[in-house]
Amino acid sequence: MNQTAGSELGTSPPQRDEPLWPIVVGTFFGVGRIKPAPGTWGSLATVMLWALASSRIPTASRTWATIVAAAVVTLIGIPAATLVARSSGLKDPQFVVIDEVAGQLVTLIAVPLGWKSFLAGLILFRVFDIWKPFPIRRLERLPEGTGIVVDDLGAGLYALALMHLLLHFGLLTK
Repeated sequence: MNQTAGSELGTSPPQRDEPLWPIVVGTFFGVGRIKPAPGTWGSLATVMLWALASSRIPTASRTWATIVAAAVVTLIGIPAATLVARSSGLKDPQFVVIDEVAGQLVTLIAVPLGWKSFLAGLILFRVFDIWKPFPIRRLERLPEGTGIVVDDLGAGLYALALMHLLLHFGLLTK
């Protein structure tokens, strides 16, 4: 189909010959296009999907499964975020939420299944992701997709530490 035909049908043809996978991965299958607060939607989608998936994983394997999932998302997310940032011309496009997926998964490592744990993990991760305490803000300076994703991993580590402190001292139960 040529550009004219695409315009007549009310669709816009792709601007470049770019692969589709970076935008699908970067937006976490379109979740990053939800407004307002696409990062929060990305985190919420992650928690909901992980709640469903993790309940089907044997308890003894759940911690490692979470670590592997976070690692895989990170390894795929960095190049996807890089390509989307380059094509959009934005340093850290808000619609790229694969970084929230990775950071949220880090937050949920070895966390018991239950709505209170999931809600606390969601809130803690979003607070640290928005606040970006030292040295998380510095991680944003890393180049391209690495900076986009790694700062969220840092926020996830802060949230993970606080989650486990709350669990250890009995301030948070399933």
